[in-house]
Amino acid sequence: MNSKVATKPRNPEQPKYIGIALGVIYGLSLRLLWEIDALRNVGGLVTVSFMFFVPFVIGFIRIHFECKVNPDLSIGRMITLSWQPIFVFLLASVVTLLEGSICVAMALPAFMFFSSLGGVAAGCLYRYFTKKRNATLMSVALLPVLVAPVEVNFIETSRAYTVENSIVIDASPAAVWKQLGEVEFIQPDEFDVSLTSLIGVPRPIKASMNAHETGAVRTSEWEKGVVFREVITAWEPGSKMAYSFDIKPDDIPDHALDKHVKLGGEYFSPLDGGYYLSQDQDGNTVLTLKTRLVDNTNFGIYSRVWGELIFRDFHISLLKLMKSRAEKSNNMDGV
Repeated sequence: MNSKVATKPRNPEQPKYIGIALGVIYGLSLRLLWEIDALRNVGGLVTVSFMFFVPFVIGFIRIHFECKVNPDLSIGRMITLSWQPIFVFLLASVVTLLEGSICVAMALPAFMFFSSLGGVAAGCLYRYFTKKRNATLMSVALLPVLVAPVEVNFIETSRAYTVENSIVIDASPAAVWKQLGEVEFIQPDEFDVSLTSLIGVPRPIKASMNAHETGAVRTSEWEKGVVFREVITAWEPGSKMAYSFDIKPDDIPDHALDKHVKLGGEYFSPLDGGYYLSQDQDGNTVLTLKTRLVDNTNFGIYSRVWGELIFRDFHISLLKLMKSRAEKSNNMDGV
């Protein structure tokens, strides 16, 4: 007599949930472990291992389990499905206050790109290699853990670069100069909506000086209680005002800037800068703002692009403010 054993129908959605859940758990686990000071010699958050390899593994996990019931996934589906655990992971990091909006915004493009690579790699390996698939998953999952100790102990790249932007102002150098040292309270509508404001970077409020000469201290006040000092290194009225930054990270509130991108912090800081004035052939003033930065991450071109993007955006906002105020002042003086 034949008997049939009842089997529970397989839930085609299960691999999706497993892949998302395991990807998120994997990311959060390394995020929490590498935050512990005692483990700084075996890993870290501001590393290539975490920024690039961890999302690769998360995407790999997601597609590995999806392929168990849908082995014919297209490349496009591998790419987009690999983003699901990334979005959940980053959302969980924000909700639990592990990360702020600035870090998430800066990490998102890299996380999406490398999770896509991981997803495509998992799909191709699953399709063309039928043996030891789970062993391959375990090997990939160990990749950041194995690479991180080498990176944090033996690889150190520190570089400085300068961001420079200019604007043409229909006013005399003397009128422009008046706007630079002492900056009166900046009204909210004097700044346009910008990338830096959208991702949560505080805006400047005002600046004051304790003297008007080389060696003086210019104090800049920003939103969220951010205050830092600029020591004047060159003071040439109508021509140049240069300064070096004197930023104490402990003086900047923790809620104001994400700790991994805090000004004057371990990884990223402005060193010096200045305003430079010249005149073009039409008699307009050309105002140039320069800032020299140091980048102590290992992210290479990725962090350079973000650094230049953020400071360029910040420069343009300040230069437009100076232009508006100088031209208004110049017109009033001419009346």
